[in-house]
Amino acid sequence: MVERHAAMRASGGASNNQARETQDWQVAGFHRVVGPPNPIHREANGKRLRGMPGLVSSEDRLPCRPFFLFGEPVKARDLFSLPDSLALFEPFFDADAEPWAWLSRIGEALAARIQPNAPNGYPAGVHIEGPVYIHPSARLPHTATLIGPIWIGPGTKLMPGCFLRGNVIVGANCVVGHCAEIKNALLMDDVHAPHRPYIGDSILGNCSHLGAGVVLSNLRLDQKPITVRLPDGRAINTGLRKFGALLGEKAEVGCNAVLNPGTILGRRALVAPSITLGGVVPDATIAHAHTSVRLVPRRD
Repeated sequence: MVERHAAMRASGGASNNQARETQDWQVAGFHRVVGPPNPIHREANGKRLRGMPGLVSSEDRLPCRPFFLFGEPVKARDLFSLPDSLALFEPFFDADAEPWAWLSRIGEALAARIQPNAPNGYPAGVHIEGPVYIHPSARLPHTATLIGPIWIGPGTKLMPGCFLRGNVIVGANCVVGHCAEIKNALLMDDVHAPHRPYIGDSILGNCSHLGAGVVLSNLRLDQKPITVRLPDGRAINTGLRKFGALLGEKAEVGCNAVLNPGTILGRRALVAPSITLGGVVPDATIAHAHTSVRLVPRRD
C-alpha cells in the first residue's frame, strides 16, 4: 500500500505553502520517494535520482515484485508474461531476458512458427504480401494492408485502413485501429489501440491500451543507439537503433501522447493525454504534466 504523509519541512527560506506541498510516498516493498509532487530530483533509498516533471505516485497496491527494483537486473517477466494464445512463440521469448531483447526475437519467432493462410475469402480491399497468418475468428475490415510476416490471433479486430508492415504478432481479442501503423511489434492479449496509433519496434503487454493518436516513437533524431535510463541511475545502452516503447500489463496511454524512443511503462502505469514522455514510469504510477492556458482578448 502507498501511505501518504505530509512532511512539514519549513526550514531555511521555505514558506509554509512550500512545506505543505512537500510530501512523502511510502511504497511497501518498493522504494521511498521524497519531494514535491512535481520534482526534477528525487531521493530513493538514500540515492538522489533524476525524475521527470509531473510524475505522481498512485495510491494503489503494487505487484508482488515491482518493476525496477533498485540495483537488480531488468527482466521481461516484471513487465509482462506471454499469454496462452501465443504459446507457440514461447521458446523465443525468455522471461528472464531484458525486455527490449524481445524486439530482435519477433522476426525469428515468426520465421520459425508462421503457417500462412491462403488469402481466399478475404475482403477484396485487404491487400496481403508475404507470409501472413490470420486466425479464422479474427475480423477483417474492407480495407487494410498486411505485409508479412504477420500473425493475427483469435478474436482480434482489424479496423479499416490499418497498415501492418513486417514482423508483427498480435494476440487474442485485440483491436488494431483505423489507420494504425504497426511494424516489428508484439501485442499480447486484449491490447486495444483503436484510433490512429503508430506502434514501431514496441511490445504491449496484456490488457494495455493506447488512446487516439498515440505515437510510440522508435528512432532518435540523431539516430544513435537508444539508452534506457533506470530510476536508480543506471544507464543501459540497448545497442538498438530502433526501439519504441515497452508497456507493462494494463498500462494505458492517453490520447495524442508521444512516447520517446526507449520509454518503459510499468504494470498499470498511466500516461496522461497530450504529453511527450521519455524514460521510465514505474508500476502503478501516473505521469502527467502541469500546464496552464491563458485567455486573452483579440486585438483586431
